[in-house]
Amino acid sequence: MNTKLYDELLLAALREDMPFGDISSEAVFDEKHKSAARLLAKEDGVLCGIGLFRRIFELLGVPDENWELFFEDGDKIKKGDVLCAFSGQTRALLAGERTGLNILQHLSGIASQTAAIVKAVKRYNVFITETRKTLPGIRALQKYAVRVGGGRNHRFSLSDAVMLKDNHIDAAGGIASAVESVRKAVGHTVKVELETRSLDEVSAALEAGADIIMLDNMTPKEIRAAVALIDGKAITEASGGITADNVKEYAKTGVNVISLGALTHSVKALDISMLFNA
Repeated sequence: MNTKLYDELLLAALREDMPFGDISSEAVFDEKHKSAARLLAKEDGVLCGIGLFRRIFELLGVPDENWELFFEDGDKIKKGDVLCAFSGQTRALLAGERTGLNILQHLSGIASQTAAIVKAVKRYNVFITETRKTLPGIRALQKYAVRVGGGRNHRFSLSDAVMLKDNHIDAAGGIASAVESVRKAVGHTVKVELETRSLDEVSAALEAGADIIMLDNMTPKEIRAAVALIDGKAITEASGGITADNVKEYAKTGVNVISLGALTHSVKALDISMLFNA
């Protein structure tokens, strides 16, 4: 990851946390006061966002040569591991602590959850992806974390791919009408994904020539029947209500892709602490 591409986002996060400075630290420490700190993992997981964490402090004036990184993005970490050590102006370290940890913990939580789900379904020929249920402004980072955890990415935005969901279909008057409109508007190289809610809609999607058929909010039993009906004529994707607890049952259906909004919209942050050396 080229962390400098996210300077605007990181600076905005820092401004949000200290719009008029850090009055606590500035009252206690002068500009010459220096400290050393370390990051400590407080639970097992997969690390993600360490470069962004470091970049926040670089933006606050902590020089590059003051860092020792012991782990990189994608590394498995254990409770008690020291992830990195760094030093600099005490005011700067305190100013960046919470913003840095918020990003690092959140992305590491996504990567850890993704890794656990990928591991759970590794014996099945299925890809794990996220959805567009991401936080505004940090979608790229959340999707990066999914990749770090061993998952794949779904479309990045509405501009990336044709995906006709239930509201498109209902407003267009049905699957056939919606697909016909799309085929007239886009080139022959563009794939069309259709969201379906029943076996009848799956049949209509096949007849319309959909390239990818999403099986939305269906039970594993229903998905098994849909996969058999599609019979390799389109890529199949299961989505809706899928979690770490039930993902294996969906993987057993033979579906090609499983997309989980839970990877990004409700993931638990990984517990990591920043501690000053005494």
